[in-house]
Amino acid sequence: MEVVPFLKSLSEASGVSGYEDEVRELVVEAFTPLADEVRTDAMGNVIALKRGRGKEPRRRIMLAGHMDEIGLMVTLLDKGFLRFTQVGGYDVRTLPGQEVLVHGRRTLPGVIGSRPPHVLSPAERNKPVPMDQLFIDVGLTPDELEEVVQVGDLITIRRPFTELQNGLVAGKAFDDRAAVVSIALCLDMLQTLQHEWDVYAVATVQEEVGLRGATTSTFGVAPDVGIAIDVGFGKQPGVTPEYAIELDKGPSLCIGPNIHPGMFGGLKRAAEENEIPFQTEIATRGTGTDANAMQITREGIPTALLSIPLKSMHTSVETISVKDLQRTGRLMAQFIAALDGLFMDELAWKRQPPEKEGA
Repeated sequence: MEVVPFLKSLSEASGVSGYEDEVRELVVEAFTPLADEVRTDAMGNVIALKRGRGKEPRRRIMLAGHMDEIGLMVTLLDKGFLRFTQVGGYDVRTLPGQEVLVHGRRTLPGVIGSRPPHVLSPAERNKPVPMDQLFIDVGLTPDELEEVVQVGDLITIRRPFTELQNGLVAGKAFDDRAAVVSIALCLDMLQTLQHEWDVYAVATVQEEVGLRGATTSTFGVAPDVGIAIDVGFGKQPGVTPEYAIELDKGPSLCIGPNIHPGMFGGLKRAAEENEIPFQTEIATRGTGTDANAMQITREGIPTALLSIPLKSMHTSVETISVKDLQRTGRLMAQFIAALDGLFMDELAWKRQPPEKEGA
């Protein structure tokens, strides 16, 4: 499949948490030729099933990457300007001067403005402008604005997808539509690989506001094991080295209490056997990803997390390596192809027998 055009279409689409309609249509279109069934559940998750060749009842593996993005929402029409709040976690320092799209009765281009520094006090100049002091100008009069926009309308950053040097690309919403692309790549690669297990590929909703799509879709699919795919903090100035992962060095395999050791070991083995570059990262608490929800759904799901290295997270210029997407998809496909009837035994917690006295 053509990776860059698909990622570009997803990045430039609108899909704020809870309102993923536009991006969902693109995902359904991409998943349909790669799976045996594609459906959308009550929450709006896209769930694609690619059946395995094993005897029924077959084991199930679920792949999850979220398709929602952080965004903004209109709170007030203020004398021809728009006041707004956030849906998900924006760093307010990144907002002034951004171009936006206001999704009213018709889509309006706009810009985020604030009072110019010349009229601020010295103390105000040295602080980020609070969100409640920012505004959006779409160039309409107050009366014209009321005809097109209302409180509750969504706003997304207007940012074209950009190809950089050395196979890097930049744009908005790579967190986590890059993962959705890697899942599609996995399904594409599985067309030429035999696999025993059923594969459920899920593009989840509302991750940015509480892992809601992963919670409900995991409950509905009831997989035997799960892999969440998200983005991790790419190495760049200001990022603590021990938590940074490098671009173009492959996906990162997470280690920590959110991750089943057997799943980590299986993915590590698949990477080594197929000469796929990978990195490791630690998460001593929850990972803050769909893996959190997957792990504790129903009676518990053995879960792994793959992180795609990404710079400038939660900005409009998130940056990734295309090769890392391809490696992530290939790693999942090879891991799935190796799953057999004995793999669940590898995940069983084995209690060590007590030592005999005098031994």
